[in-house]
This record gives sequence, structure tokens and C-alpha cells, in this order.
Amino acid sequence: MNLAIFDLDNTLLGGDSDHLWGEFLIEQGLVDGIFYQKENNRFYEQYQSGSLDIAEFLDFSLKPLAENDLVTLSNLHQAFMAEKIEAIILPKATALINKHQQKGDHALIITATNRFVTAPIAQRLGISTLIATDPELVDNRYTGKVSGTPCFQHGKVERLQQWLDETGHTLEESWFYSDSHNDIPLLSLVSHPIAVDPDATLAQHAKNNHWDIISLRD
Repeated sequence: MNLAIFDLDNTLLGGDSDHLWGEFLIEQGLVDGIFYQKENNRFYEQYQSGSLDIAEFLDFSLKPLAENDLVTLSNLHQAFMAEKIEAIILPKATALINKHQQKGDHALIITATNRFVTAPIAQRLGISTLIATDPELVDNRYTGKVSGTPCFQHGKVERLQQWLDETGHTLEESWFYSDSHNDIPLLSLVSHPIAVDPDATLAQHAKNNHWDIISLRD
């Protein structure tokens, strides 16, 4: 079975779910608004530039999970989906997912954004296989720490290889769709690397390497 691998933020979504979750927490009054907005924007700019310290960012972004119980977080996420995510689901992205699934390809989302934020989004998009950064969960409570390797840059390659080893899938005749230069390590491994509404660095890299460039935006 061929693999159709998708990045999530700014690829299948017309925005960044991680950054939007931070904004949502501010709007709900659950974090210090001025401090959190400043840091949320700073980390997002670092991600875009390729200078993000993933450990520092995860210390910041997973802390609110540790400060709330699972029932509260579940209710918050339902509101987050309705208020922030539904509006940025791209029709062309869902059509692309459906196209691959109708061909019999195995669809998979791989994302640096943590599993708490992204699992309901993947489910909404009709994709059951998700590889994401995993927040540590102990005794039904998030600890604010990471479990395993963060799914970021070369960490995406490592996490995908673990999944391939566990499932028996291969990258023979595989696709990977992404917008970000942070995903060049994984894009370089698949049969069909596709730059989707790419940032400037990825766009240039794609042109230099004769990769396809597409848009899922209207």
C-alpha cells in the first residue's frame, strides 16, 4: 500500500493549529495574555525562520496542558475546533486526501504540533494515522513534558522510521506534502516530494530539485 503523508499546519490547514491554540488560551483567560502572546509569536517566528529551539518551545506550549484536567481540556478543545479550526480547513486539502484514499493509499499526518491539539483535527479530516509530538501523560494527567522524540525536523524522519518499522510500510511510491523548509529532511526521502504553498526557502529548494509545487488555497 502506497503512503500519502501530509504535514498539517499551513498545508492541510490554512493556518497553524499550534499558534492558534495559544491564541485560544489567551482569549479564554487561561494564561497571562500579554506574556503568552509575546512568547507564542516569538516561537512562531523562530519556527518560520528555522531557528526554533524545540525543547524550549515545548516547555512553553505543554505547560497549560499540565495545568488543566482532561475533562476541562476536552471541553476546551471542542470549542477550539468550532472557533478556530473549522474555518481554516481547506476544501482542496480534503479533496486531495480523498483522492489518495480512493486510490487505496494509506493517508498519514505527521506534524510537530502536539497530539492533544492535532488528534481531533486528524479525525475531522478523516485520517486515522497520526504521528505527532507526544505530551507525557501520567495517571490521566499531562505532566508538561514530552514523551519520546519531538516530531520536528530530523525528528520527523526518526518518528516516521519508527512507524515504518512497526507497521511494515515502506517509502516506496510515497508522497509527502508540506509547506515548510523544516520538512526538507523528510521531503528528501519520499518518492514524490510536494511543496504546498511553500515558504520562500522551501520554494527555492523545490525549484532547485525539480519538486512539484502546488497550492491548496483558493
